[in-house]
Amino acid sequence: MHVVHAIKKKRIRKLELKIIFAGCEKLLRQKMNSFCILDPVVANQNTRRLCALAVMTKVPQAGRVKTRLVPPLTPGEAAELNKCFLRDTAASISSAACDNKACAIAVYTPVGCEAAYTDILTLAFKLLPQRGETFGERLYFAAEDLFKCGFESVCLIDSDSPTVPATSFSQAVVELTKLGDRVVLGPCDDGGYYLIGLKKPHRELFERIDWSTRRVLDQTRQRAREIGLEVNLLPPGYDVDDGASLCRLCKELLAETASADIAPHTREFLRKLTARKKL
Repeated sequence: MHVVHAIKKKRIRKLELKIIFAGCEKLLRQKMNSFCILDPVVANQNTRRLCALAVMTKVPQAGRVKTRLVPPLTPGEAAELNKCFLRDTAASISSAACDNKACAIAVYTPVGCEAAYTDILTLAFKLLPQRGETFGERLYFAAEDLFKCGFESVCLIDSDSPTVPATSFSQAVVELTKLGDRVVLGPCDDGGYYLIGLKKPHRELFERIDWSTRRVLDQTRQRAREIGLEVNLLPPGYDVDDGASLCRLCKELLAETASADIAPHTREFLRKLTARKKL
């Protein structure tokens, strides 16, 4: 009798575990599919009169992101840092979206890796797949697709500038509500920009640009002048994409006088990282 009872208990326990695992699997599937994926073919997806605050992102996988930071970082550390950058940028975008008529978007690649963002972005974010081969094409097609989705204006934001505050994104939204066509640019110290804001998808702003050089901002302003667009500049920021800018970021965030509100996820990661290795 004792043996039969033990076997029954074992079978019941197995059944309970199956039910638990099935429940966990269902919850995981629900979480994976919880983001709204925008479809450019379908206009007015609750986007009318809104500004799209869209961060350009690549799924943070080791060996595929922040490769210019390897070394001093390992590929795994670079991927984790990229996740922190995204979390902090997403938080600033969410804050700006809440205070304005704006929507938080992540323009991502590759398609099929949406679940990777479940522990990085809040469910308030909508996802839009990237398309295009060159960097300029990806930016332009992202803007074009977001306008097709029904947004009134679009801001494309980089994922390399975690210290840009929500106030800069809010200012961009306000500038784009003004009468008249214009372009809004968030200048970076390296000659590029951390944000470009548009009221129409002007392809010229992404053509004949020497990407990843100090000429990007000036060339973009020149393209704007050529097509008669007013240019509004936001407060400057900086990209973190090499050893020198990483050291600058560490000095800024790990200083005793640093504001706790600026890039908290990145700060915590760097605090733990610098405790065990020198950058």
